[in-house]
Amino acid sequence: MKLHREGYTIITVGLLILITIQLLNFWLFTLLSWMWLFLLLTLGVVVMAYLIIQFFRVPARKVSASEKQVICPADGKVVVIEEVEETEYFNDRRIQISIFMSPMNVHANWAPIKGIVNYVKYHKGLFLVAWHPKSSTDNERSTFVVKHPSGQEVLFRQIAGAVARRICYYVEEGQSVEAGDEFGFIKFGSRIDIFLPLDTKLDVKIGDIVKGKLTTIGYLN
Repeated sequence: MKLHREGYTIITVGLLILITIQLLNFWLFTLLSWMWLFLLLTLGVVVMAYLIIQFFRVPARKVSASEKQVICPADGKVVVIEEVEETEYFNDRRIQISIFMSPMNVHANWAPIKGIVNYVKYHKGLFLVAWHPKSSTDNERSTFVVKHPSGQEVLFRQIAGAVARRICYYVEEGQSVEAGDEFGFIKFGSRIDIFLPLDTKLDVKIGDIVKGKLTTIGYLN
């Protein structure tokens, strides 16, 4: 496991603040002989340090996707599987699969299929809670479309939530990607939507706990 580069500054600043708090705790509560309170606050500082560091963890995972396998782009829970009208790029009916990412999940995002990036678009927007029905169209978000060698296209979208207020992505139009290549990161809880062709054979259901790069979402026809 490694730490994501997006967390270097936050982790450094956070740890410096926590160390300063801990030094002040030591000076004040040992002076007052309130050791029990010092130990309690020390536990709180340790927990906060752990939460900051674990949020930016990126576990080592290997991808062994078959030709038309769609792999999961993020850790989280499947909260939506439905047929919808996709209006940003396809303007037709697609299967939407939404994955909710809690603050405890890994927040790196990976390409679900291999192919050429045909579309990249960042949208400013609101910060509704990630499970809100309108978060997919009204929240701050970034949309990507990858064209598979078979000619089929898959759209996936990073969506900011009420806490997540920074979307990072690292791909551009015309770029070639492999399934499992990292394409972005969302800070502090959010959601990923995937829009698949209607004839995709799905391999997940609502409520499933999924792992990025490891769980199979389905297979292109």
